[in-house]
Amino acid sequence: MSLKHFHIVFLVLAVLCDAGFWLWMHLAPEDAARAGALPMKPYAGLVCVTLLCYGVWYVVKKMRTIIV
Repeated sequence: MSLKHFHIVFLVLAVLCDAGFWLWMHLAPEDAARAGALPMKPYAGLVCVTLLCYGVWYVVKKMRTIIV
């Protein structure tokens, strides 16, 4: 597996983990508050959207210009 493909796999896993964290905070806010994670609620969604935008940019623009 090349470094380019590992980067894409890592991005997908990061988005899935962050989306799961965001979903957990929305579906179980009492558990998130008990764990002390509730203040991170708006940032988790923002990070997920940012990672998605970066992933699309990487695949569409950056990956096409990288030498094989």
